[in-house]
Formats: sequence, C-alpha cells, structure tokens
Amino acid sequence: MEITEVKVFPVKDNDKLKAYASIVFDDCFVIRDLRVISGTTGLFVAMPSRKRKDGSFRDTAHPLNMETRDKIEKSILESYELKIANEV
Repeated sequence: MEITEVKVFPVKDNDKLKAYASIVFDDCFVIRDLRVISGTTGLFVAMPSRKRKDGSFRDTAHPLNMETRDKIEKSILESYELKIANEV
C-alpha cells in the first residue's frame, strides 16, 4: 500500500496542536483528522480518535506495525514542514 496524497491544514494560535492532516492510500482509501502535535520530544502524528463514555480516548484508525506508523508519520511531518516553510 502506497501513500498517494497527503494534505496538511495548519492550526494557528495553539501551543500543542500544530495541524490536522488527511492521508490517501493507493488513490482509494483516506484517513482524515490525523493531528500534528508538539510533544516534549518534538512533533508527532496522533491518529484519529473518539472519546468513550468513560472519558478515555480510543483510536478509530491506526497502523498495526511500526513500519507503517513511521511511513505515515514521516509523510505527514514532511508535508507539514513544507507547508509551514511556504507560508513564511
């Protein structure tokens, strides 16, 4: 499965949340509402999630292995950095 499109939507005036993102695989499957977050060790990508009745959050979509997670995160963070650089 190949990543065929990444869209990044920067968020202004928020310390932790830096952007929302969508990613398309093989021009036929999309995952929306990924978030670029500024953490203690740098930027990372949070998967889409929903709040449960007990107040905890559960991912609604997520990769099943680290190789796929790294590929998704690298693609989104590269697109985020390009988007930010072009806005300056």
